[in-house]
Amino acid sequence: MVAAGSAVVRRQYSLSAVLVLLGLLMLSSTASAQMTEDIREIESSIVKIYTTSAAPDYFTPWRLMTPGQSSGSGAVIDGNRILTNAHVVANASYIQVQKHNDPERYLARVQFVSHASDLALLEVEDPAFFTDTPALTIGDLPEPNTEVFVFGYPVGGRTLSVTKGILSRVEQQVYAHSGEYLLAGQIDAAINPGNSGGPVIVDGKIAGVVMQSAAGGRTEALGYFVPPDILRHMLTDASDGVYDGFPDLGFRSQDLESPAAKAAYGLQEDQSGVLVIKVFENSPADGVLQENDVVLSIDGVPIAGDSTISLSRTLQTNYKHAIDLKQIGDDVELTLSRHGELRSVTLTAQRRQENYSLVRAEEFDAIPEYYIYGGILFVPLNMNLIKRWGADWTRSAPVNLLHARGQWSSPERREMVVALQVLAADVNLGYHDVRNLIVDTVNGQPIRDFYGFVRQLRENDKEFVVFRSDSGFQLVVDHDEAVGGESDILERYRIPAGYSEGLFEQPRLVAQ
Repeated sequence: MVAAGSAVVRRQYSLSAVLVLLGLLMLSSTASAQMTEDIREIESSIVKIYTTSAAPDYFTPWRLMTPGQSSGSGAVIDGNRILTNAHVVANASYIQVQKHNDPERYLARVQFVSHASDLALLEVEDPAFFTDTPALTIGDLPEPNTEVFVFGYPVGGRTLSVTKGILSRVEQQVYAHSGEYLLAGQIDAAINPGNSGGPVIVDGKIAGVVMQSAAGGRTEALGYFVPPDILRHMLTDASDGVYDGFPDLGFRSQDLESPAAKAAYGLQEDQSGVLVIKVFENSPADGVLQENDVVLSIDGVPIAGDSTISLSRTLQTNYKHAIDLKQIGDDVELTLSRHGELRSVTLTAQRRQENYSLVRAEEFDAIPEYYIYGGILFVPLNMNLIKRWGADWTRSAPVNLLHARGQWSSPERREMVVALQVLAADVNLGYHDVRNLIVDTVNGQPIRDFYGFVRQLRENDKEFVVFRSDSGFQLVVDHDEAVGGESDILERYRIPAGYSEGLFEQPRLVAQ
């Protein structure tokens, strides 16, 4: 009897287990079907972007490099707009977009672009394009370890790809396109060329825009996306159609973790903050902050000695993010310690000065500036020129140009001028091998910026013009020969003009 009873019980348990398993399978099947349906609804909002672009050749700035074709991804959002990466459409001369499962390509153009945040908005000439393409909404930043879906059109096929991954980290990263140091999300979903601009989806909403993957042999399957805070900042900026970008307060700081350094600058053991090491003239911080001040908090949020702040239970990042979230004209409250004395100050966020470094930041969709004098090609030093040495520019670019990146600008010197190359002619005999020379003075007069440099040459009344580098090397040119031989040099080297378009008609404004 006992044995028989045990068999009955085992059969009952076995039947119950089967029923539970069937229930789980049905739930899993239902959930899978629902997920598939949700993905299909999103697919109709994802587009493929075809771009033909021709970037300027900063070695020969009067011409463009060979046009090239590339593709990226995007998502339809409210206002009949397509959200994508700035680098997908940078220097574009022709843009087309294509809907999921639609062979037709539609002409598109850039409505707004923020190269700093690597984001752009496109509009399509034919309003019929947006038929049956529901707009996706911008969601919130998900918690770490949240499952995410990445939609896009990576290389290796023509159809839409959907990959799945986990949000593993959220912190400041260097954006490969602009070099900006902004908040980014890290995921382990497969990201390849062509995915750029595609949305990261969580709960049917856009939780980010794919922008780059980690390169190199030490990492595997790491990708980064632009998070919702940065997306919303760009959309707010775009609301008036005028690009303002991210604001700046005009000071630079360093970590303050050393107990000796903290004591030297008047901090108590329970205080923490960052040390102000540079205050730029004519900035919001000018006359308010001083070098060696210690900034303890920003908008009431304490700053740790490693320059981080805690914005939530799971988000700890560089305090700069609190400034990045501001729009132009917003107030920023700082608590600081000056020689141990606490102070509270309010700074008004302003547009960034053109450049805090003597090397201009990389520009896109812009015409390079140049001026040819005596057969010598002069250009302003910028990151476009430095990166012209290729993907390995940190090693292959001239050392003197790389070194200049670490030098601060000042009202007396806003940027550097480079004698890039010499177009061999009688007027420059003896200097034909000169390359990449940073010019410090012209006839003993310091150079403030490129426009001022050109003006010095245009207004010169001396017989000879002496260009001198900071090492003492000199280039001497006969002024009359330089002016008289200009047309022959241009014709010989098939150069359309001796200076860049708009250099005199509308000179670039330099922050004062």
